[in-house]
Amino acid sequence: MVITTEYITLGQLLKFAGLAYSGGDIKAILANSEIFVNGEAENRRGKKLYAGDIIKIDDNDEIIIKNDNEA
Repeated sequence: MVITTEYITLGQLLKFAGLAYSGGDIKAILANSEIFVNGEAENRRGKKLYAGDIIKIDDNDEIIIKNDNEA
C-alpha cells in the first residue's frame, strides 16, 4: 500500500484497504481479528503506521506500507 503522508493510522488503513467502511466496522475488526504490526499484536485504531511497517490481519496476506517515493 502506498501512502503520500508521513504516516497512516491503522483505522485509516482498514478503510483504505476496503476492509472497513465505518468506525463501527473498524471497531468490530479490531475486537474480532488478530492484527499484527511488525510481528507485534495491535488493537489500537490510532496506531500510526509508517513506511516499512508490515501489517498482517488474521491469516491473510501481509500489507506493507510504502511512501510515494518508494513506489
